[in-house]
Amino acid sequence: MYRFLLTPRWWGINLFVVLAIPFCVFMGTWQLGRFEDRVQSHEQAEKAPDPSTRAAKPLDALLPVDKVTSGRPAIATGTYADQFLVPGRKLDDRQGFYVLNMLRTDSGKALPVVRGWLPGSATDARVPAAPTGEVTVTGDLQASENTHSDGVDVRGGLPSGQVGMISAATLVNLVPYDVYDAWVTLPEAEAGGTGGAMKPVPAAAPEGSGLDLKAFQNLGYTGEWFVFAAFVLFMWFRLVRREAEAERDIALGLVPEEPAAPATADASAGAGPAAEGAEAPDTAEGAPKGAPEDPSSPDYDVASTPVR
Repeated sequence: MYRFLLTPRWWGINLFVVLAIPFCVFMGTWQLGRFEDRVQSHEQAEKAPDPSTRAAKPLDALLPVDKVTSGRPAIATGTYADQFLVPGRKLDDRQGFYVLNMLRTDSGKALPVVRGWLPGSATDARVPAAPTGEVTVTGDLQASENTHSDGVDVRGGLPSGQVGMISAATLVNLVPYDVYDAWVTLPEAEAGGTGGAMKPVPAAAPEGSGLDLKAFQNLGYTGEWFVFAAFVLFMWFRLVRREAEAERDIALGLVPEEPAAPATADASAGAGPAAEGAEAPDTAEGAPKGAPEDPSSPDYDVASTPVR
């Protein structure tokens, strides 16, 4: 009954099932592993001490930024140069913008420094001036932002002096010097009251170290892939059962015979010659009895009165 499984059509179906199910299981397992890694990273981050409480180190000693060095206090010395505003950033559920200054170090590269946050729309009118001369800053180290970071504006078209993303790849196109692939945020207002009106921006947790929405997305994708695998197996069994029932019905003679084609074409073909061989009845002799005579006959006058 199941010999149909060896037909070429079913070979193709069986091959698809054999490849699809392991692939779905593999993808589901991989997504589950991603979720477990995020859970483990979250647990380690909760057990580890607050990075901002650890001793400050020179900037170069903490690069490149990873999950261990992110949030660590970094020390850098230089002079402030170009200033940019980063609009669309929230702090304490209020809309505002960051004040970002480029700190040019002795190495020639510049370190982006977020000096603070101000409420409202981005404008230079009320931004405190940056300290002049050589300064030494100690800020919490952060990795360059990307398109998935919170608050990033990737639409473009911002006014001059504004940036939507704090990233070396973005800033290097706006300044004539190299930029560190990192940035720092000052944990306190600047000395001397220059930045007293600005609020410090707290350091963000490293990406992928917490149970955020992406972590639960991985868990949801895990379920989807296993559901796909079960659906493929279910559809295969359903098709096999349907084919087997059809084969059984044919073997038992339960499949109804196809109705015979109507013979209208033969009837019309046979009627043709007979119709051609038949002679038309005579108008006088072949007319049925009792039928009225033709008024145009010579036996009628103009008034259709019979001529006696």
